[in-house]
Amino acid sequence: MHVVGIFTAIIIGLVIGALGRLVVPGRQPIPIWLTIVIGIVAALVGTAIAGAAGVADTSGIDWIELAIQVVLAAVGVVAATRVYARR
Repeated sequence: MHVVGIFTAIIIGLVIGALGRLVVPGRQPIPIWLTIVIGIVAALVGTAIAGAAGVADTSGIDWIELAIQVVLAAVGVVAATRVYARR
């Protein structure tokens, strides 16, 4: 992976993580770096799921893939919030 790919993954992870946080109601007391990590993981796993389902490559914007990624990020944010709430 090149430097540009790393920066792209971080930016996409930030966006997907932020969208995942917006979907979850209430306040989430998790740090921004964890939101980025959750977003990056959700983006990678969501892309793999969309590829396995055959909806990853469409003409135009891949809305189904994006929805899968955001849902995974929201699940990750909820899980991280519960772990941080126990502290």
